Amino acid sequence: MQGLELTVDSPLSLTALLIGLGVGTILSLLVSWHFKKFGSTLSNREEFAQVFPFVLLTTVLIISVVKSSLALSLGLVGALSIVRFRTPIKEPEELAYLFISIAMGLGLGANQILATVVAGPLILLVMAFMKGMGREVNDNKNLYLSIDWQSAGEKHPERYLERLNDVVSKHVHTSDLRRFDVREESVEVTYFLDFVGTENLNALVDELRGSFPRIGVTFLDQNRLPNV
Repeated sequence: MQGLELTVDSPLSLTALLIGLGVGTILSLLVSWHFKKFGSTLSNREEFAQVFPFVLLTTVLIISVVKSSLALSLGLVGALSIVRFRTPIKEPEELAYLFISIAMGLGLGANQILATVVAGPLILLVMAFMKGMGREVNDNKNLYLSIDWQSAGEKHPERYLERLNDVVSKHVHTSDLRRFDVREESVEVTYFLDFVGTENLNALVDELRGSFPRIGVTFLDQNRLPNV
């Protein structure tokens, strides 16, 4: 009885590998652009988008190598079982983009270039369409605005609340004052804001810094606040 030959290898085509890496580079840049354009995570999308080309191209290389040998395929299972990612994925959306990058890498590594080139951009197109529809339905967003103003040398800093309300109300849809603390040399104010578009937030920060020297501005997403 002939045993199972685990060491029999099929030749690895260098040309196919280079084609897969070339197409993978284009697709990875597409994924990175899509994430920066349509992503809604609060993390630094510009920095996180740089991970996708690395993930996609590395997957192409791994699949291209291990598919030529059953022994390497089995060994890969054991090797990956000891890999641990110390940085958690905080956003489900980040995980989705990583998954589509891996899926494209698997397709290209398995020489399914046509299917990958058709299906990958189509999935991204559907995601962009759904995100666009969602933003049209509800483009408003809620944030907490925390202001820390070092009012050293100023008399009666609490009188500046009216000016502060005027500045905030100019750039948001609605604002709700939740906290107002006056200390000897500082004022702390917290608002709950309903705004449309990040452009308004940039304008709000610029006017706050121009109107109130030594001011500190912090935005908090209410959906990201920890549950107590």
